[in-house]
Amino acid sequence: MDRHIYFDHAAATPLLPEVVDAMLPYLHEHFGNPSSLHAWGDAPREALAVARAQVAGLVGAARPEEVIFTSCGTEANNMAIKGLAMAQQARGKHIVISAIEHFSVLYSVRTLEKRGFTATLVPVDKYGLVDPQAVADAIQPDTILVSIMHANGEVGTIQPLKEIVQLAKERRVPVHTDAVTTAGTIPVDVMDLGVDALTLAGDSFYGPKGAAALWVKRGTRIIPLLDGGIQEGGRRSGTENVPAIVGMGVAAEIAKAKMPERIAQATAVRDALLNRLPAAIPHTIVTGHPTQRVPDIASFCIEFIEGEGMLMLLSSKGIGVSSGSACTSRALKGSHVLEAMGVPAEIAQGSMLFGIGIDNTLVDVDAVIEALPPIVERLRQMSPLYDKYLKSQKGG
Repeated sequence: MDRHIYFDHAAATPLLPEVVDAMLPYLHEHFGNPSSLHAWGDAPREALAVARAQVAGLVGAARPEEVIFTSCGTEANNMAIKGLAMAQQARGKHIVISAIEHFSVLYSVRTLEKRGFTATLVPVDKYGLVDPQAVADAIQPDTILVSIMHANGEVGTIQPLKEIVQLAKERRVPVHTDAVTTAGTIPVDVMDLGVDALTLAGDSFYGPKGAAALWVKRGTRIIPLLDGGIQEGGRRSGTENVPAIVGMGVAAEIAKAKMPERIAQATAVRDALLNRLPAAIPHTIVTGHPTQRVPDIASFCIEFIEGEGMLMLLSSKGIGVSSGSACTSRALKGSHVLEAMGVPAEIAQGSMLFGIGIDNTLVDVDAVIEALPPIVERLRQMSPLYDKYLKSQKGG
């Protein structure tokens, strides 16, 4: 294969040229600390203000000061879960989350449980969808936080977040959402959703790694995780990563402007994968909701194979895809998302995730359809599960 095809944009996106250009001055001449009162702090401080407004604009926030910059989505989720819960622990210590949250949410809750908090994990259906009524039923008199992701980054299912928020608000419980998968990809409006806090990350929409944000609605109490300084309105100590934040702001502005055309392009590629891959490879299961899913994720389970071998062989052909979450792909663990969806472990081990980017085309889909079936056949010939299946078919 002459060209390399990158289909792992759910793990990382490349920097846009405009983003790189915007960042460069803050790596060279505008190197000052934005907290400094002298002239060297002026340009970095002004750049932070511009980026804060750009990020606020992406998620429909009316007040840029509600945006708190962090180093990554994981930090923002930790800050949301721990900071919001600890700020309200005087009136309760119960938290409600879904079973398919990102590990940064799941493990934050686990840490809080060691400190006397309790949690309820709401199940999902076979499509990875949360039932709003199940969230409402999980709320107790001492519930002080609900956190349900906007969409799952592994199977792409978009949650009925507005309905969840409405039911939670009827019970006076604040809601946080992890929107790393959706912000910059599909329209996200914090006012329309009604949430109290929202996580987003710049490297999800062609900004740099090292810049993310937690939007917190004005009037919502949150305890800072980091002590030591007054940055970010006293809510997140530490010198800001100005170049990365500037890049995130520019990427956010571009994402908002180009969202309709990006959605159309990604949807065409996604649907081609969802339709053609199962037709080309027998015993391939589409995972995620058939209609309520983000445009840039196509996910599958290919039976009778092991996902790691499939990814390595595809990579040798110049095609980069993922098997489950990037945060667990090197841990060789089964996907907790697929497990929660009821996918048997022997099928889940053949999971495959296509993260579709702005440069992917239908020609890339052609290349996948050409390269993958022989790889799957090769792996199945070595699979005892496939051999057992074939024998059962002959016996029948």
